[in-house]
Amino acid sequence: MSEDARFEDGGDKPLRLMAVDAADLEVISTLVQDAVFPATEMSWRPKSREFALLLNRFRWEDASAAAAKGRDVERVQSVLLFGDVQKVQSQGVDKGDGDVVMSLLSLSWEPGEDGTGRIVLTLAGDGAIALDVETVDAKLRDVTRPYRAPSRKTPDHPE
Repeated sequence: MSEDARFEDGGDKPLRLMAVDAADLEVISTLVQDAVFPATEMSWRPKSREFALLLNRFRWEDASAAAAKGRDVERVQSVLLFGDVQKVQSQGVDKGDGDVVMSLLSLSWEPGEDGTGRIVLTLAGDGAIALDVETVDAKLRDVTRPYRAPSRKTPDHPE
């Protein structure tokens, strides 16, 4: 009998996830919610059709364990890589100011024709990055050891 994966299964191991459909992308979206990054950590490589972000990701998969043990919550640097990207557009994103730190709220999939579509990265402050893609091809990989979140707080989204 197989069992669904749980956040706790990640433990202290670095995450290495891949998304090939909308449901997979939703899982990655949950894990990158509240990740922060400066504009200088975005990379669009048209020839290789890749768009990448180096994120400081809040470790949602560890938040309840941290609270239960009374220890600080953590962040980890992660690479979020999208393949098969045909076009990148942004709104409310100042790419020229490396001091501006953006906060990623969610990833969403807008299907198009014949498997193509658009992945929208929604940012805090009404910013967005739209990736026109041939198919869902996203990878999330932790690249550093976790570190104490500078704020020492779990992100909160009051309604």
